[in-house]
Amino acid sequence: MQTKHSSTVGLREPLTRERIVTAALKVMDEEGLDAVSMRRVGRELGVEAMSLYNHVRDKQDLVDGIAERVMSEFRTPQDTSDWLEAGREAIREWRRLLKAHPQVIQVFAERSKPVDSVSSLRPMEFALACLRGIGLSTEEAGEAFHAIGGYIFGFVLMETREMFGGPGSAMTPEELEASIPADLLPNVAACFPAMCAIDPDEQFEFGLDLLLRGLLARLAEPVATL
Repeated sequence: MQTKHSSTVGLREPLTRERIVTAALKVMDEEGLDAVSMRRVGRELGVEAMSLYNHVRDKQDLVDGIAERVMSEFRTPQDTSDWLEAGREAIREWRRLLKAHPQVIQVFAERSKPVDSVSSLRPMEFALACLRGIGLSTEEAGEAFHAIGGYIFGFVLMETREMFGGPGSAMTPEELEASIPADLLPNVAACFPAMCAIDPDEQFEFGLDLLLRGLLARLAEPVATL
């Protein structure tokens, strides 16, 4: 028995920053960002919380690690023969990533500093390459990046929080519809059933087409002369 116990301890996987961040991400995805603490992550790993401090400075460092880890999961499109289509695929990938880890939106919003590692900035590098690849100037690419990013984040928040009712909402779409006073809000009452029935994927593509068509229209505009 003594030998078996010693062998098990000797084979225990060593604690690393990567393992700690992976455990923290799991806790966040399953229990929410508020559940992420040194004590909770330590329990997830089967170690004392104090042992984590050999690899992460504090909770903020742990949360920063989560943000960088999620960014590193971005699957960069490989085909760049068509920059517009590559950009479209990248936007879809961002939505997939944020839906997989919806709590990370709060992480990004509450960070005291922007992500700054090379690996975490690669998605931005690719996005800007796509925008400049279709002919936007550096200024226009920056503006378009913010506009598209705002659309993705806003859409995923609306989608994951089920603003129009759903399994995770406090009210069903039917209950929400019944609560709308049609005499005071006739347009909301008329459009609400259709809004609830829209497929999220189709809605995302609709908004994405509007954004990209707007960018292409801007490129087609004649240069203003003084």
